[in-house]
Amino acid sequence: MGSFWFYIQLGLEHVLDFNAYDHILFLSALAVPFTFKDWKNVLVLATVFTVTHCVSLAISAYGLMSVDVSLIEFLIPVTIFFTAVFNVLVVNKIQHNKHMLSYVVATGFFGLVHGFGFSNYFNMLMAGETEKLSPLLGFAAGIEISQVLIIIMVLLLAVFVQKVLKLKQASFVQIMSIIILCLTVPMLIDTFPQ
Repeated sequence: MGSFWFYIQLGLEHVLDFNAYDHILFLSALAVPFTFKDWKNVLVLATVFTVTHCVSLAISAYGLMSVDVSLIEFLIPVTIFFTAVFNVLVVNKIQHNKHMLSYVVATGFFGLVHGFGFSNYFNMLMAGETEKLSPLLGFAAGIEISQVLIIIMVLLLAVFVQKVLKLKQASFVQIMSIIILCLTVPMLIDTFPQ
């Protein structure tokens, strides 16, 4: 069912779909406390998120474990909410590595949750298919490319706001995190388990 490049495109479209903006919000919340000078911290977090969500995506794709879709659909906005709250509470300390370990651990756990979210879509695509490795790698590659694009866009926005609009980094993080929280609350309400 399609080529490797087809699945890369599907992965890209899945994350960059503004109608399903939960992944964009999470990546924005993850990246907003940082600037380009913090590229090592951003790289660590992006790598941890990538590895963990690829693990849970593969686990689900190969039927080794399944998680209730409605639970995952609720947990995804929970991860966004807690990441944004964390940003608001420790905005000045993240850049100084004081909270990086807790940020890394949380990002790893949240990556597992998001991987199961990606797997819901992937498993629908692959219904009845037996060869999954090439499509899985393509889909994961598309997700990674889109994540890098989102993180770069957030970092560029930070540069613009700080250099052109002269807003301090801490204020930018606070404002963006509050906006992300406001966008996330309706998702929490809509997906709350019944």
